[in-house]
Amino acid sequence: MQELMAYLQDPELVARFQRRCGLYLVEGSNPGPGRSRSANGAPIAQEKPRGQLQGSWDRQDSNSNYEYKDCKKPQYELVMYVGQVMKDLLKLPRPPSPPVVKLETRVDAEYGLPSTHAMAATAISFTLLLSAPSRVQFCFQTGLLIAATLSSLVSLSRLYTGMHSVLDVVCGILITAVLILLTYPFWESFDSFQLTSPLSPIIALSLLLFLSYTYPELDHYTTTRGDTTTILGACAGCSVGYWANVQLGDTFEPRGPLPVPLPTVTALSVARGAGRSLVGVVALVGTRQIVKKLSLDALYSWYNAPKTDKNARRRKEIEVPSKFVTYTAVGLVNSILVNRVFALIGLL
Repeated sequence: MQELMAYLQDPELVARFQRRCGLYLVEGSNPGPGRSRSANGAPIAQEKPRGQLQGSWDRQDSNSNYEYKDCKKPQYELVMYVGQVMKDLLKLPRPPSPPVVKLETRVDAEYGLPSTHAMAATAISFTLLLSAPSRVQFCFQTGLLIAATLSSLVSLSRLYTGMHSVLDVVCGILITAVLILLTYPFWESFDSFQLTSPLSPIIALSLLLFLSYTYPELDHYTTTRGDTTTILGACAGCSVGYWANVQLGDTFEPRGPLPVPLPTVTALSVARGAGRSLVGVVALVGTRQIVKKLSLDALYSWYNAPKTDKNARRRKEIEVPSKFVTYTAVGLVNSILVNRVFALIGLL
């Protein structure tokens, strides 16, 4: 088993996959040391090793890997939290360069195992696949093929970008599969509690805020705590929003007995879908920008931190409440307000 794990963690496996895709690490003066070339010959800058990254993380929000996910099901939240925490507890490094070509710089200070991108893709694809038959009529075999394809493409992309070893990706998929199998029998019960219990909003907000504050501490700053708080905040907001919709008697359910047939794709349905996407993006991005600014201003003032200090937002007492409040607001707007706007302007 140790030999297999060592083999799967070998960075040369990732490098060979990248070369198969036409991505090569080029040493020498032409492209410059520590640089690489893509298949079309364009040089690609390489990042510095862990602990030597420089510059500001001020724009981490706009580059967040996990923004605006619809988190009605608890599996995504559970999977992502487990994956993020495991990274910072196991502390296994990402594949080194050389031999791997690294195409991302933002997350190099984070650890590698498991791949949370692989976990998220697997969780979202297969949770949707397993949940859909009770609501929508479709060919399960086709859905299985689509779910496997999408999760595989995301997993392979993590090898292509050089951000994870094969072991990271495989472990991410296996951990997600185990979590789905363990929680699947309780999905309906959890949904019923989440949507109808008067304790649901209290537990959602308090538990997820508690998990954000108790995230494992590291000896250096990474974006994992912030990304995890983003996920938990969005989930808290969506959970409270879905509960509120049920209390208001407006859950935007499909009309007719379930499962309903898949709607026919027409020019009008495509136009309405594009309109919903546009309105949703404007509403959620606008909410994030407004609440983010207000929460940061309030926290900077409370802790007497100068607004010119860009590193102040890395402090736990500022980063966690700011992100949690911001993305809770995003989740609330997503689950309560946006659908009502869709109905009001005829996009449903």
